[in-house]
Amino acid sequence: MALPRLEPAGIDSWMVRLFDTIEENNLLWLAALTHDCEAAFGETLVDLVPSYTTLLVTFDPMRISAWRAREKLSQVLANLVPDDAGGEGEQHEIATWYDPSVGPDLDRVARLSGMSVDDVIKTHSFQEYRVFALGFSPGFAFMGLLDDSLKCPRMDTPRQKVPAGSVAIAGHQTAAYPAVTPGGWNLIGRTAARLFDRNREGFSLLKVGDRVRFVSVDRQTFENEGGDVTPAEPAREEKTS
Repeated sequence: MALPRLEPAGIDSWMVRLFDTIEENNLLWLAALTHDCEAAFGETLVDLVPSYTTLLVTFDPMRISAWRAREKLSQVLANLVPDDAGGEGEQHEIATWYDPSVGPDLDRVARLSGMSVDDVIKTHSFQEYRVFALGFSPGFAFMGLLDDSLKCPRMDTPRQKVPAGSVAIAGHQTAAYPAVTPGGWNLIGRTAARLFDRNREGFSLLKVGDRVRFVSVDRQTFENEGGDVTPAEPAREEKTS
């Protein structure tokens, strides 16, 4: 089907699908679409949720009909141009302690990538990542794109409790868990950064479009910043065929 396209997402929402592949330049178009929707919908807008290739637009059905909302979106798309400045975002350095005790999947990632653990750490911390979406849990930022050499699948059996601050990778993505939650990503380290704070304006440390670099630090620095050194549970045995 042709892109962009509008997909119904309930009585109060439309999903705007701009792309079918994940690329960094998508952010320029999604940033422009977000700003233009804010202007077009005004007080009838409830929420905007950008992702890698889409924007979910939620409106107040008591103030604007779904048909009228679709018409507005069609007009926005007809005049859409990329926002060259909109995809820049803030820059963040997230201090990370890479160690098997808090990153119990480091050995697995090294084995799957054919690299040493040290090279896995160097490769992950060398790259600058973009925040493509927020979701899963409050403050959880989906970041990419991960270097091809580190691409690895999610765990066969998710952990029931992933410690807060855990830095992880899956596929071409990386992230840090803001709170204790279940999770199936590969844990390679931990940060003491407060990724979600109810007393912070906007709550989330990271926002869509931000640039992030994970900076390797030693255990003492991690502890000095308030990091929790409690070991993470090891992964369950993977399925074999």
